[in-house]
Amino acid sequence: MKQRVAIILVNWNSFDVTNDCILSIKKIGYPFYTIILVDNDSTDDSGNKLKTLYPDVTFIQSSSNIGFTGGNNLGFRYSLEHNFEYSILLNNDTFVEPDFLDHLVKYMDENPSVGIIQPRIHFNHKREVLWNGGSFFNKWLGYFYTSGFNKLPGPKYLTIKRVDWITGCAFLTRNSILKKTGLLPDNMFIYSEDVDLSLRVAALGYKLIYHPSSVIYHIAGMSNKSKVKGKEGFVNPIVHYLNQRNRIWVIKKYTPWYCIPTTILFNFFYIAGIMGYFAARGRFTKLKAVFSALRDGITGSIENTNKL
Repeated sequence: MKQRVAIILVNWNSFDVTNDCILSIKKIGYPFYTIILVDNDSTDDSGNKLKTLYPDVTFIQSSSNIGFTGGNNLGFRYSLEHNFEYSILLNNDTFVEPDFLDHLVKYMDENPSVGIIQPRIHFNHKREVLWNGGSFFNKWLGYFYTSGFNKLPGPKYLTIKRVDWITGCAFLTRNSILKKTGLLPDNMFIYSEDVDLSLRVAALGYKLIYHPSSVIYHIAGMSNKSKVKGKEGFVNPIVHYLNQRNRIWVIKKYTPWYCIPTTILFNFFYIAGIMGYFAARGRFTKLKAVFSALRDGITGSIENTNKL
């Protein structure tokens, strides 16, 4: 049988992490997959090292760092051009259980009304604890949230269930659907792009599913935290800018008109709280970043230019 699933990984200056992820994938039982590794113009030669070490992995070199969205779009395009049936975005800082892909593909095969499916995701450093047990959208508050974060997986998180959106940490979808929705918006770079694509898929009438029998482990935060705490903390101010700007874009795009008043009120206090915290801690670069995100979020928008 031909390869059915394209497993898309994006590497950027992280040889050890990506190498561990590939080794984990190579232990899975499902045989009909191809790993597509996109190197986002790494400056530490990690892309070349991985290409040499894994000649059986499809390697795509980006000429610049085009972010999570751009890197994964390169993988998506390869998958579509080579007629794969499914594509899965998988963060390179993950470890997978050997049967994780079997459960996802089997459920998709048996349920054509499902457009996207995700596994149960645990922290890697504390594997008994959940990182993501399904994600939801409170339309009255304009609030996108993850269920089960930092909790033990009780019965609530051990049942297959329908969700509102699916994290890009592990995101299996049908290529036939991507041909209708288009790909990830390049201008988002990183953060909330998974929410946007999820809601575009849902708008076509497809279900979004959380499958607890499929399990992976996530290092979490590897790409947005420095190892040394500086004046502005561990997280780069650009992370707060992209996170808040993109979140506002998504809220603007998907909030029903009748929820606008409560959404504005909630987010006014939410963002004011963040800015007040940074001001109190003397983190003025981050304060400026959130202010810029608020300005650009209100005046800008998601640009989905990747129609197929």
